[in-house]
Amino acid sequence: MRYILALDQGTTSSRAILFDRQGQVVRIAQQEYPQHFPRPGWVEHDPLDIWHSQLACARDVLRAAGVDVADVAAIGIANQRETTVVWDRHTGEPLCHAIVWQDRRTAELCDDLRAAGKAPLIQRKTGLELDAYFSATKLQWLLTNVPGARTRAERGDLAFGTVDSWLTYKLTGRHVTDTSNAARTMLFNINSLRWDPELLALFDVPASMLPEVVPSSGIVAEADPAWFGRAIPIAGIAGDQQAATFGQACHARGMVKNTYGTGCFMLMHAGAVPPASHNRLLATVGWTIGNHTDYLLEGSVFMGGATVQWLRDGLGIIKQSSDVEALALSVPDSGGVMLVPAFVGLGAPHWDAYARGTIVGMTRGTTAAHIARAAVEAIAYQSAELLAAMQKDADCAVHEVRADGGAARNDLLMQFQADLLGVPVVRPQVTETTALGAACLAGLAVGFWSSREEIAARWRSERRFEPQLPAARRDEMMARWARAVAHARAWVVPEHH
Repeated sequence: MRYILALDQGTTSSRAILFDRQGQVVRIAQQEYPQHFPRPGWVEHDPLDIWHSQLACARDVLRAAGVDVADVAAIGIANQRETTVVWDRHTGEPLCHAIVWQDRRTAELCDDLRAAGKAPLIQRKTGLELDAYFSATKLQWLLTNVPGARTRAERGDLAFGTVDSWLTYKLTGRHVTDTSNAARTMLFNINSLRWDPELLALFDVPASMLPEVVPSSGIVAEADPAWFGRAIPIAGIAGDQQAATFGQACHARGMVKNTYGTGCFMLMHAGAVPPASHNRLLATVGWTIGNHTDYLLEGSVFMGGATVQWLRDGLGIIKQSSDVEALALSVPDSGGVMLVPAFVGLGAPHWDAYARGTIVGMTRGTTAAHIARAAVEAIAYQSAELLAAMQKDADCAVHEVRADGGAARNDLLMQFQADLLGVPVVRPQVTETTALGAACLAGLAVGFWSSREEIAARWRSERRFEPQLPAARRDEMMARWARAVAHARAWVVPEHH
């Protein structure tokens, strides 16, 4: 057995990556798939597009690498989280399109629950903020709005799952999820590590729809030989951000990673007890290995690399995302321009579903380059807010932040981030940390790797960005950012008010 196959099912593309025993990337296959925006603020995927693109990538990577399937020890799955899929138990056909994590259609359902005083209960049990981001209100919406869905669900004919569940079901026929993904549904009690009857009643979700919860590392089932020519065990499952934290070898309390992807997700290892956040961060399950569960503190920024995609697709000021660094570097600074990318509201620590994207500080001298620079800087400003909240919550010093994700390749962003954080930002040699984390969880389960220590020992830094800004200047810049954010907040007025 020489390889582990990682399936990295993301928001805009599916990828499959083959890793060797050294934890090095042997081969990658990737396929974008369609995004559906039926109304403003709505985001959907066709679950069959997710499945077909993911299966095609897995087959492509094995074929392109010329690997004998008998040499693949296990499959690990990492996935976009919170995205809500419902399918028919008997036919395996999706009920309808999946509602994606970015979708805001249930913001008013959340407002009603908040008005009813339910937010503290939800936070206490799930570690989550009451927000449209999570699966519970999405599932409630589907059961209410898709004709016949509730009747079928109550008869036991419908299955609900996040994307990991859907893929595992299609590969093996088994209906499961792991603790890290269950923790993102807003239906799972992270203290007892069980589906919570009180929350199921609150969101009106029949218990029969839910997947069985399994550890993040452990053999779940074998992929049907029809897919790859022989059975391969599925042995690791984790939500993408938890997988990336594991892949970054943040295995000890106080270690932090930040992923610069479509959104930005900063996670801190919080130890073996669910942390309490007083700064509107999320407490979430990191992973369960055997009968031991590690917890994380998480801050989510909804628009990270997606801000750069907007410069490309919405404004047309760059041809491809990688052009943003050169354009931003063509000016010495943003010329006083601040861009707050609240295109789908603001995540942590604001949780404002009604904020909207805002550019302030423009003059007649403002150019596309200044806006590009402000967009790059906005990614770092949002992440700096998260680390400040985290350090207050966790009450432990952070010595470095490990960076990954597509935008971590941008040196300008990484240096600016280190300057704003006041701690070094470290980019690893293997930046495919989400897939690596899924591979590591699967590899541990089948004995491909012997221990976490062995995995952590393989982690290597590619470049360290040391902070160069004086603290006073840093504080001044963060204060200006706070002023800009204030202009973006509560911009949309909810319809029912």
